[in-house]
Amino acid sequence: MRFASDENFNGDILRGLLLRRPELDIIRIQDVGLTGADDPEVLDWMGEHNRILLTHDRATIPDFAYARILDKYPMPGIFVVDDRLGVRQAIDELLLIEACSDQLEWANMVVYLPL
Repeated sequence: MRFASDENFNGDILRGLLLRRPELDIIRIQDVGLTGADDPEVLDWMGEHNRILLTHDRATIPDFAYARILDKYPMPGIFVVDDRLGVRQAIDELLLIEACSDQLEWANMVVYLPL
C-alpha cells in the first residue's frame, strides 16, 4: 500500500510504523511541498499519486473526500485515526490493515480508526 500522512499526523505513529516495517511506502505531505496546503489541494495530490491519506482530521477532510467521490475524482481512501487512540494501537491497526488488505479495497472510502 501507498500512504501519505497529513501535515498534522502524529509523528510518533509514523516513526513507529517505519520502525516496525521499514519498507512501508509512506510519505509526509510536508515533504512534497504541501505544508499549509488546504484540504482540497492535499486530496488532489493524493488522488494524483494514488496514496491513501492518514489523518486525524475528522472535521473537514471527510467532507471534501465525499465531495470528490460524488464528483468522480480519484480518491484512493482515507484513514481517519482518532487522535485519542494510543500510539501503539494506531500502529497495530494500520499495520494489520496494510498486511491483510489491498490498496484498491479502500478506494472511495473514509475509514475511522479504531475499527
